[in-house]
Amino acid sequence: MTRTILDDYLTLSAEPPPRPLASRPVVLIVDDMPDNLALLSDALDESGHIVLVATDGASAIQRLGYITPDLILLDAVMPGLDGFETCRRIKLLASAAHVPVVFMTGLTETEHVVRGFQVGGIDYVTKPIQPLEIVARVAAHIKTARMMSQARDVIDAAAHAVIVLGIDGAPLWQTGKASFWLEKYFPRSDQRKLPPQLQFWLNENLVLLRQTQQPLQPLVINGDDGELTINLSKNTQSAELTLLLEEKSLVLPNAVQLEGYRLTPRETDVLAWVSKGKTNRDIAEILGMSPRTVNKHLEHIYIKLGVETRAAAAALAISRQYGTPATLQ
Repeated sequence: MTRTILDDYLTLSAEPPPRPLASRPVVLIVDDMPDNLALLSDALDESGHIVLVATDGASAIQRLGYITPDLILLDAVMPGLDGFETCRRIKLLASAAHVPVVFMTGLTETEHVVRGFQVGGIDYVTKPIQPLEIVARVAAHIKTARMMSQARDVIDAAAHAVIVLGIDGAPLWQTGKASFWLEKYFPRSDQRKLPPQLQFWLNENLVLLRQTQQPLQPLVINGDDGELTINLSKNTQSAELTLLLEEKSLVLPNAVQLEGYRLTPRETDVLAWVSKGKTNRDIAEILGMSPRTVNKHLEHIYIKLGVETRAAAAALAISRQYGTPATLQ
């Protein structure tokens, strides 16, 4: 049967598109054996990795001063600086201490395996090298490392509403507090996607980020009773991106208005939503905490304000907001 132009088009279109360069994991191979370097480089390159090589420990450490890979494959036995000492020194580098190191070794005695873990290795493979096994282990460890990196970002941003993005800028997941604010400031938007205005701002800044690596201007959205500020944060140790959302209330009592009561920032947030008539469950969802934690904050608030009821606390907060006398109940 004669092939047509359409047949050729369908064949080509069925092939998966090449992975963007920025999304390809970087692996540094450190080995003094050229045959091993060639075998591993070919296998990892075919599986979609960017491969860097070093033939000794000293040059590997030097390379880490210029680039941070996603994983290091390290030969344990090398002349000069052996793999164990190389790994120990790598873990002393602030820019590379987090990078997973997988040892390649023919030394299978327990003392050598234990030593590899003691100096910071995360795994080891035995020689002779099995390329498919190494590719699978590398992929698994890189995936885990990236998830841990994202988790660190989220923990660092625990006081904020958070939207975690993939390396292509698509949202992966978001906290309940972020969902609440998106719905509040971008009504009638499709909750499965970023709102068009936010997506447009994100696309512009992704381009700017690739070109300049400079700090980005936040997106500020004004609402009826508040102001939402959205910042784009890039993990310096990977390509992961995070949107951090913060709301500045324009009508609720703030820390300055209540400073005489020495409320913590979190207690101020809880009291602000109490004065808006929100229940503990509502506040828990908005602030990303449990109802039990909200209740504990309220107990502290009552003591600091010198009141005994929820209504009295709300009345005092509102009076501070508008400068009117409070009627306590």
